[in-house]
Amino acid sequence: MPSVIADNLSKVFRVADKQPGLLGTLRHFSHRKYRDVEAVKGVSFSIEPGEIVGFLGPNGAGKTTTLKMLTGLIHPTAGAAQVLGFKPFDRKAELLRQITLVMGQKQQLIWDLPTLDSLRINAAVYDLPRTEADNRVAELADMLGLSDEMTRPVRKLSLGERMKCELVAALLHRPKVLFLDEPTLGLDVNAQNAVRQFLRQYNQQHGAAILLTSHYMADITALCERVIVIHHGSLKYDGELRGIVERFAPLREVTFELKQDPAGQDFQRFGQIESTDGRIVKLLVERSRLTGTVNRLLHELDVLDLTVSDPPIEQVIGRLFEGAEE
Repeated sequence: MPSVIADNLSKVFRVADKQPGLLGTLRHFSHRKYRDVEAVKGVSFSIEPGEIVGFLGPNGAGKTTTLKMLTGLIHPTAGAAQVLGFKPFDRKAELLRQITLVMGQKQQLIWDLPTLDSLRINAAVYDLPRTEADNRVAELADMLGLSDEMTRPVRKLSLGERMKCELVAALLHRPKVLFLDEPTLGLDVNAQNAVRQFLRQYNQQHGAAILLTSHYMADITALCERVIVIHHGSLKYDGELRGIVERFAPLREVTFELKQDPAGQDFQRFGQIESTDGRIVKLLVERSRLTGTVNRLLHELDVLDLTVSDPPIEQVIGRLFEGAEE
């Protein structure tokens, strides 16, 4: 049975429609107008136990609203959600003990207390015995490479250290479903890598289902084989990460280095020129013409080295969003 089911989820917010300026403010007091904003429009998907799924979309696409509906923080306008067999908005204790929501821009640790004290408060909320809680803290801290940070006040931690401690707090009760909203937001490269490795290890050890949103494509490519793409509240793609490249990037990148200076060479006959840098040339070639083009390059030019690759995933996702706009 899937850990998470979203069935035609929709959410409409009614917001005040205020005109700018003093006159608009006065009219807003006496004749207030409203308009409906469709944040999520009929989104459906499911996530199996142990699956890590990337949830992608530009700002304002409806990702966080969807996560809030799946965790029971807001009620859907239409459709239904089911997490571990429960309706999230019922907020039953049996469900809350098995899920967690981590938001990179929010914190649950108490600012002036040492991290360990905050974690003990969390353990008390979940009725964890002291010994078991301490063992779990030690296990998670070891996985994240935390040591002295556990006894320092939260306010004295760096952003990366604080985010690691937030993950310990969020996973102390060993949830079966993780909803992660920008967990590496603002972290440096080393901290991002540490968080990714930790999430992969936690997933392998406990078989947790993970729904991950991130604007760092390295998070997605490192952790997710499947991605869900949402745009303007509507589902645009649900499938393998590599399938996005095959479906929305009809071109391959062919980069080759010549033995001699390419002055006077006409490379457009091989494909679309993306860049030239001395003896190194990068072309975009249609997938259907790739084999023939590579054979021609090797036969007609004095090639020292040649590589074929897919365009960067960030570029593919950008094109996908542009296509959705059109």
